[in-house]
Amino acid sequence: MSEERPRQFATLYLASDHAGFAYKEAVKEWLSAENFLVIDAGAEAFEGEDDFPDFVIPAVGAMVGDREGEAGAIVFGGSGQGEAMAANRVKGARAVVYYGGNKTIPTLGREHNAANVLSIGARFVTIDEAKEAIWNWLHTEPLHEEKYARRNQKLDW
Repeated sequence: MSEERPRQFATLYLASDHAGFAYKEAVKEWLSAENFLVIDAGAEAFEGEDDFPDFVIPAVGAMVGDREGEAGAIVFGGSGQGEAMAANRVKGARAVVYYGGNKTIPTLGREHNAANVLSIGARFVTIDEAKEAIWNWLHTEPLHEEKYARRNQKLDW
C-alpha cells in the first residue's frame, strides 16, 4: 500500500480471540513487513473457547503504558464490539470499531476522537478490507482543533 501520509504509530500491539485469530496472524505478518514494531499479545494459538478480555485488556494496557507514546493497538474479534468494550475499560484507551460499511469510520475515529485502538470485526470484513481500514487508520492524524480536544478531554477519567 502506498504511504501518502506519515504513519502515526511506531509500535502496534495486536490481540485477538479465536474469532479474529487468523486475521491477527495475517495482519501481524503484513505490518511487520511494513516495518512496524508489532507486539503480539495473544492468543498465541487458535483455541475455540478462549475469551477476548484475556488478550485485549493486557494488550491495550501495555499500549497505554508504552513510554514512547507512539503506540497503538489493533484488536480482532467476531464483531469487534466486545473487544472495543474491553479496550475502553483501560484508562487512556480510545477504541473505534470497524466491521465493514462506511470506510471512513476508523479514520473519523482517529481524527475526531484520537482513537488509539482499532477493533476489527473479522466476521464481517475480508482480510483485504481489514488491511485497508487499518492502513488508513494508521496514517490518519488526530485533528487538533479546540472542539475535538475539549470533547476528548471529557472522555478522560
